[in-house]
Amino acid sequence: MSGSPAVSRQEFDAIFAAVRTWGSWSPADRGAWNRVTPEHVRRATALVRSGTAVPLGLPWDTRAGPDNDRPALHHMTDLGDVEPAEPATYKDFIAADFHGKAVSHLDALAHVAYRGRLYDGRTAREAVGASGARFGSVAALGPLVTKGVLLDLPAVLGVGWLEPGHPVHARDVAAAERALGVTVDDGCAVLLRSGRFRRRRELGPWDLGAASAGLHVDAVPLLAERAIALLGGDGDSDLRPSPVEGVHSPVHALAVAAMGVPLLDNLDLEALSAACAGTGRYEFMIVVSPLNVPGGTGSPVNPVAIL
Repeated sequence: MSGSPAVSRQEFDAIFAAVRTWGSWSPADRGAWNRVTPEHVRRATALVRSGTAVPLGLPWDTRAGPDNDRPALHHMTDLGDVEPAEPATYKDFIAADFHGKAVSHLDALAHVAYRGRLYDGRTAREAVGASGARFGSVAALGPLVTKGVLLDLPAVLGVGWLEPGHPVHARDVAAAERALGVTVDDGCAVLLRSGRFRRRRELGPWDLGAASAGLHVDAVPLLAERAIALLGGDGDSDLRPSPVEGVHSPVHALAVAAMGVPLLDNLDLEALSAACAGTGRYEFMIVVSPLNVPGGTGSPVNPVAIL
């Protein structure tokens, strides 16, 4: 994998220790969302100029495919023939095993443990059981309103998309900031566009578990230094194959378990890319409102960027 140097487990553990923020906040299971104050919200609202709202969630995908091995469920439960005649009502059922590659979702802090520890050093086996999470659940997070930054790597590089396996290094993040005129700073949400869905439209689906563009672990200390609150992208933020031996999702481990930064996975960033290009602005207000699921390790979500 050209440009993606291997990282030893020892080196990875050193990065984990360097970016770890355990013991920093109360309540701990909101993690880095504690960084977002009313002032951050006011700062975000000041970025709204046109009032254009861009949804970032994917359509509910019930079709199996190489990038959807656990299709979501949707079926009708009432076709207007169950209740008294007027008014007729139509009802349906939805469900999803959403931690995968096909559903736009938020990873809460209960979703990822490294060496048996969740964020803040909580023992995973004690904190998460058959009834759900007792620490770090998505219900602890609540909604988030903050500044969002789109790091549109294909736009910076003048390509349609990043090929699967393409690493995004710290130097690439810094170059994207300069090229797009944005600054990743405290309390913000960073969204990385690889062009996954443009590539999918033009070339068809593929197994993202085997190969996907994403952040190399050397980019994470930069994001930690900038004190971000949220990380997301049109993939799951991780580079695959992983550059770290024995760690299949190193960015998940660093962001969620070490830094307390929830992740947004599988966003459709194509419309946002076009909107940002049209305005020449790659920062905006973002609203993320996960479902209130007590004990849940995450939630399907449809974030909205407002320009």
